[in-house]
Amino acid sequence: MKTYWNTTGGLTALEEWQPNCWIQVTCPTEEDQEELEKRFKIPDYFFSDISDTDERARYEYDDGWMLIILRIPYVKEIRSRTPYTTLPLGIIHKRDVTITVCYYETNMMIDFVSYQQKRGEGFTDHVDMIFRLFLSSAVWYLKRLKQINSLIEKAKRNLDREVNNESLIGLSRLQDSLTYFITSIRGNETLLSKLKFKLQIDELDADLIEDVNIEITQARETTNIYSNILESTMDTYSSIINNNMNTVMRTLTSVSILMMFPTLIASLFGMNLINGMETSRYGFIIALVLSVGISAIFWWIFRHKRLI
Repeated sequence: MKTYWNTTGGLTALEEWQPNCWIQVTCPTEEDQEELEKRFKIPDYFFSDISDTDERARYEYDDGWMLIILRIPYVKEIRSRTPYTTLPLGIIHKRDVTITVCYYETNMMIDFVSYQQKRGEGFTDHVDMIFRLFLSSAVWYLKRLKQINSLIEKAKRNLDREVNNESLIGLSRLQDSLTYFITSIRGNETLLSKLKFKLQIDELDADLIEDVNIEITQARETTNIYSNILESTMDTYSSIINNNMNTVMRTLTSVSILMMFPTLIASLFGMNLINGMETSRYGFIIALVLSVGISAIFWWIFRHKRLI
C-alpha cells in the first residue's frame, strides 16, 4: 500500500506523487516494488535488503540514492516464542524523492503519522524527517519496554504463588525479546552517530539529534536494566527449583532408609531357618516392636539432623 504525504505546513494526503512529498509504503506487493523501481530508477536490491527481517541498521549510497535501514520495535499478533521483536524500516532518498518502506504494518508508523498530523508543522526537509523517525523509534522502544516490564512483574507474581513451567517459559521468551531490543537499539545508536556526519545538519536538526540521543540512551539503559533484572530473576527461580528438588530427594531418601529397617527385620524373621522364635506366640509382636522401635530411633536422628 502506498500513501503520498505533503510534508509542508502539515501532513496531508495526496492523490499522486509530487516532488518533495513523502511516499509511505507499507506491506508492498511485487507490483508496488516494480512500479517504484521503474518510475524512480531505484536500485532493485534496496527492497530485498529492507524485506530481510535480520538486516542490521546501516546506510549506504548507490547511484545517488541513499538507503537507511532503521530497526523499529514490533509486536507479533500471533502466539510466538518472541512476542516482542524488531523489524527493518527502510528510508530511501534522492533529491526530491523520499520513500519509507516497511514490510509489516506497525503501531509505530501509524502513531508517527497521527502525531505529525496533530503537530501540524510537517517536516523542514528529509533530514528532519529521518531524525524524527529515529526519535519515534526510541520512544516506541520505551513504550514496549514498559509493557515487557509489566509482563515480567505478572510472571513473578505467578511464580511467587507457584513455580510452573508456563511462567518460566514466558520469562524466557521475554529475555529473547530484550536481546533483540538491545541489539537493535545499539545498531540504531551507531547508525545515528554516523549519519550526523553524513547528512547536512542545521541548528534545528542538531537540537533534534540531541533529543534523539537522550531517548536512545534511555532506551538502551532501560533495556539493560530489565535484562539484568530478568536474568537475576531467572537465576533466583532456578536456584529455588533446585533447592526444592534437593529437599524432595532428601526426604524421599530418608523415607526409603526408614522403610528399610522393617523390611530387613521382616526378611530376617521370615527366612525358612531356625531362629528360636518358630514356636513363640509373641514372635510377630516382637518383630513388629523391633521394626517400629528401630524406625522411630532413626526417625528421631533424621529429625535432629534436619534430614526430613
